Amino acid sequence: MGPDAAVMMAKHVLSEALILCAPMLVAACAVSLGMSLLQTLTGVQEQTLTAVPRLAVVFLVAIVTLPWTVHRLVTFTVVLWTDLGRYLS
Repeated sequence: MGPDAAVMMAKHVLSEALILCAPMLVAACAVSLGMSLLQTLTGVQEQTLTAVPRLAVVFLVAIVTLPWTVHRLVTFTVVLWTDLGRYLS
């Protein structure tokens, strides 16, 4: 495998990882922004008030997007194994 093929494979792996974790990251950012705004408006500055809802939302988003995530991972793995000969030569 040449350097160009290795860089291309690493690019595909990193982009797939970014796509797979994007829903959870966006949900966590949205909840954090909402909770920070709520804390600012009410004057309550408690760290556990932001951590618990953020963890709950990330868990729920992970459960909801699990079928899509598994489908993408399986498709990516099948494509990777199918094109493995191209990477090895």
